[in-house]
This record gives sequence, C-alpha cells and structure tokens, in this order.
Amino acid sequence: MKIAVPSNDRVTLCPHFGRTEGFLIFQTSNQQVLTTEYRPNTFTHHVMGQEHHHGHEEHSHEHHGNHSHNRILNALEDCEVVIAGGMGYRLQEDLIQAGKEIYITSQTEALKAVTLFLENKLVSDKDSCCH
Repeated sequence: MKIAVPSNDRVTLCPHFGRTEGFLIFQTSNQQVLTTEYRPNTFTHHVMGQEHHHGHEEHSHEHHGNHSHNRILNALEDCEVVIAGGMGYRLQEDLIQAGKEIYITSQTEALKAVTLFLENKLVSDKDSCCH
C-alpha cells in the first residue's frame, strides 16, 4: 500500500495540502514502511500561483470550473491513503470519490503519522481541519 503525506521538509506534515512543496510517498507492507519517495508538488493550483476563492456555491461539483483536482488525483493515483494536516472540503470529497482513505490529523511528524495509521491508532478529524 502507498500512503501520501504532504511535506515541505520531508519530515513534517505540511498543514495546507495544496500549498505543500511536495509529497512523501510511503510504500508499506505488513504494517511496515518499506521505502519512502518524495514527489515535488508541480500539480496543485496554489503552488502554480493560481489562487482561488471558495464561495458557498463552489462546494458542489457542478461549479469546479478551472479549479479541477484532476492533476492531484493523477499525481497520487497509485496511493490508497492520504494523511494531511488539513485540506479543502472539495478536494477531500474528490479524493474519497477516487477511492482514497483520507486522514486529517494534528500529528506533525510524517513518519509518526504513517506508523500510527499502520497500527490503527491514527486519530482523524476530517470535519474540523478543512479550510
């Protein structure tokens, strides 16, 4: 299983998924991390300088307009789980629709968050961490 974690420094979780400099990709098997890869973030709108504003009407899928999450979904398509410090509601919905398990956590260390997930001890608070 592959687990994606947004990180600016390859150690800690980036608190804002879309503004991260890259993603740590943990390859796991039998509740152990086998390998770790870093994918630079060249695909989110925030990092490419395409800021946007979330109005109430934007929460429905009919209003995605130019703010599609397809690039993110494609970049993380081989990952089954995403662990983040926070992400927008629409992105969270799109990742879930793409079959990803989403965990929003206050854990700041990427490897610790993955280890807790593998031990079924990672606390997720999807509702309070979205922005």
